[in-house]
Amino acid sequence: MDDTKPAIRESGRRVSTNRRGAVVAALMLAMALAALDATIVSTAVPQIVGDLGGFSVFSWLFSGYLLAVTVTLPLYGKLSDTFGRKPVLIAGSALFLLGSLLCAVAWNMGALIAFRIVQGLGGGALQGTVQTLAADLYPLEERPRIQAKLSTVWAVAAVAGPGIGGVLAAYADWRWIFLVNLPIGAAALWLVARHLHEPVREARSTRARVDWAGALAVFACGGVLLTALVQGGVAWAWLSWPSLALFGTGLALVAAVVLVERRAAEPIIPGWVWRRRTIAAVNLALGALGLLMVAPTVFLPTYAQSVLGLTPVAAGFVLSVWTLSWPVSAALSQHVYRRIGFRNTAMLGIGAAAVILFAFPFLPYPGAAWQPTLLMLLLGAALGLFQLPLIVGVQSTVGWTERGTTTASVLFCRQTGQTVGAAVFGAVANSVLADRLGGASDLDSVTRALDAGTAPEATRAAIADAVHMVYVGAGCAAALAFVALLLLAPRRFPVIEER
Repeated sequence: MDDTKPAIRESGRRVSTNRRGAVVAALMLAMALAALDATIVSTAVPQIVGDLGGFSVFSWLFSGYLLAVTVTLPLYGKLSDTFGRKPVLIAGSALFLLGSLLCAVAWNMGALIAFRIVQGLGGGALQGTVQTLAADLYPLEERPRIQAKLSTVWAVAAVAGPGIGGVLAAYADWRWIFLVNLPIGAAALWLVARHLHEPVREARSTRARVDWAGALAVFACGGVLLTALVQGGVAWAWLSWPSLALFGTGLALVAAVVLVERRAAEPIIPGWVWRRRTIAAVNLALGALGLLMVAPTVFLPTYAQSVLGLTPVAAGFVLSVWTLSWPVSAALSQHVYRRIGFRNTAMLGIGAAAVILFAFPFLPYPGAAWQPTLLMLLLGAALGLFQLPLIVGVQSTVGWTERGTTTASVLFCRQTGQTVGAAVFGAVANSVLADRLGGASDLDSVTRALDAGTAPEATRAAIADAVHMVYVGAGCAAALAFVALLLLAPRRFPVIEER
């Protein structure tokens, strides 16, 4: 049954459609900043390390940024519901650009990592607020249009980012990777400041209060637990005292967050986010999406180079094809969910994704490049059919004053899923390699040996087995998302009609 028909009516809070095209352009530019930043730095790491040193800690260029984005998403979601999207987006963009400028003048690796964290503090506002504004700008029947545009931005960034980073590092200077953000961000800021006019909000009987204690508790809790997951098995063993201390501290902070948020008048993470079946189901499903996305994004390039013998450029193409089918499928998903509903469309997409992921281990060894390429093309189409209906659907079940918090919660769960997936699947891959090769072998050491031409054929087979097992785990994550939607999500999302 079509669940896009309204069940509840809400008074209009829609952003003015006057000059909406300029605002959409600003949102796409802001999203491009966040999307490019996730990919453009990776190819310049050799030049950065060669200039600044700090090879042993360079992974924090990515981990620090990811942590900052993830833990600030709930705070920005609440702030945008309290004070409006425009001031939050402007402040977050300014902070991101400040971090970019500071990164460009960093004098050592420690400073660069610190400034990347500053970037991430602003990046959380870019990701969450852009998605929320996309729902504010368009009524339900038109939201797939803007979501497809934003998906296309991510797709283009995934393909172009590494190439742009490599060109700038090779022919200019790695610092330009951060300086190019400034004109793009300045254009986005000007368009938002000039053309975004939010409706006048009703006067409140009491002054809006920000739950700063809750924000600090969430930030500390998320930072500690995500650090434990990111560094566990990398900087220290999982059962070492640093790992146990971080996990113990994180669990204590979880209890502190629950206590603080239950007492707060306007909590950063309100209880209704998990008490409402629709939002809870989407949170769990998109958390599983973040988990399963680690398999292709992290492990497929290694598989393509080490097992199939492809060049880095060709391996990048094998991965990038899913960014071609994903936005196309997302744009077409509206024709499906208007007929069978948000939940059933998402279940169709994630069910297909599970079949595709479970099929990966059946690829022949060593196989041909077209085989994983075809699977990635199909996987992108399946996930486009899964993600967009859930985001559009869950945003349509809440009013303006709850949309920022709701959007931030689902993005937070997806980001957390990716962090957990990197830790879990990294441990799985290393365990399989150690079992196949003996000793303390891990993925990094054996791929370096392959690059040097010193590893035997058995090592390639072991890498194939390790990546196959990771894909089995990703298939299980897709199955969990399917079960979460089946058991928790209502057949019809309680959509609010906005006037």
